[in-house]
Amino acid sequence: MKGLKLHGKDLIAAGFPEGRAIGIAINVMLKHHRKTNKEEVLADLARIAADPSTYAEHELYAPIVDALTGRDRKREAQHELVARKDYRAYGSEHIEQGAIHQMEIAMKLPVTVAGALMPDAHQGYGLPIGGVLAVENAVIPYAVGVDIGCRMCLSIFDMHAFELQKRKKELTNALLRNTLFGAGRGLARPVEHEVIDRREFGELALLRNLQATAAKQLGTSGSGNHFVEFGEVAITMDIPEKGLKAGKYIGLLSHSGSRGLGANVAKHFTKLAMESCRLPREAQHLAWLPLDWFEGQAYWMAMNLAGDYASACHHVIHERITKEIDIAPLAMIENHHNFAWKEIHEGREVIVHRKGATPAGKGVLGVIPGSMTAPGFIVRGTGVVESIASASHGAGRVMSRTKAKENISPSVVKKHLEEHGIELIGGGIDEAPMAYKDINTVMASQRELVDVLGSFTPKIVRMCGDGSASED
Repeated sequence: MKGLKLHGKDLIAAGFPEGRAIGIAINVMLKHHRKTNKEEVLADLARIAADPSTYAEHELYAPIVDALTGRDRKREAQHELVARKDYRAYGSEHIEQGAIHQMEIAMKLPVTVAGALMPDAHQGYGLPIGGVLAVENAVIPYAVGVDIGCRMCLSIFDMHAFELQKRKKELTNALLRNTLFGAGRGLARPVEHEVIDRREFGELALLRNLQATAAKQLGTSGSGNHFVEFGEVAITMDIPEKGLKAGKYIGLLSHSGSRGLGANVAKHFTKLAMESCRLPREAQHLAWLPLDWFEGQAYWMAMNLAGDYASACHHVIHERITKEIDIAPLAMIENHHNFAWKEIHEGREVIVHRKGATPAGKGVLGVIPGSMTAPGFIVRGTGVVESIASASHGAGRVMSRTKAKENISPSVVKKHLEEHGIELIGGGIDEAPMAYKDINTVMASQRELVDVLGSFTPKIVRMCGDGSASED
């Protein structure tokens, strides 16, 4: 027998009003009646909707009744911080104090189970970028990040490295013709893709209002540190699950997220979380939504849609460029680094938030980029428990965007790029290589977290160039 599947429209047909009761009812029924016939479950729900008072003290159905009647409206609940739980910080000597302070606060949340800080960490909003936080039965929008589903995607081609120089003009033009960068920008002729037709867009008014913009922005990139670039790939260890042998190849690497869709989802649900979950001032951006609330379920649904949308954006970009250069990739390696997952940590189900951190479960493949003049790395996770099975998501900033603009000379950047043989299209001073930590130092701080299988060295880099910030 297949597992039970319920959708909001099923419950509306059973007599439920639109609102949080739908999410709570679905959560309760999937938890306790996963193997029950769908018709029987809907019949039960119809009876509850018709006469909630009869089930007010029911062992399983009371939360549904509470939501239907408003009895459990835990709005503006005040939460105090608790004693800080221990956590592991990797490469702490290279992490700024602001990021450490933010992680210390996160480890005092009453919902926190475990945490870790990656060696590329720097200060952000709420959870620091490079922070990993496992919590119980809740999701924290600002611990996922504003750019939900921000991720890496690497296509590897069976092309010799010398072809990068030989076909430089062709590859540069392919980047120019098949990428679009910038906050709010979209395509004049949207690309057709199944992700735009996903049922979730019809489940929430917020998502319905974002569907048209999402369609226009599919296959585009944001600003700030988002990029699409060609470079040299050196595989040092066979990757059998991808059919890759040790050797040298050419790669196409992209970094971006869920565009306006993810940003608006983050803004909407962060506001809801901060209105309902009152925390001390220093922790207010870590407000959470319980997963047994409608709002928590709604965010979870929207977050997963935004993550799939981000993945589709990368795939569209890679498909367009691949078609133009007329060569099929041998393999693709990709991963989110702004997301939340349901995982088992030390025998307990938790929600793991990775904000600027790469999933590094045992055997899991990922890509950790450097800067535009420093190599990135293809890695395989080792599943270290203390790291919550995570690793860094890049080199990490050593200089804020403002300080970079104030202290780095354009002429110095130009010379540095020339010395490394980098063709840069766009890219602001705030993304200069000098604004980032040494990726080799970062990797040395997390040797136990990942095995390095190969490297990616950028050669033709395409960025926005408008200097707009994007938190990743």
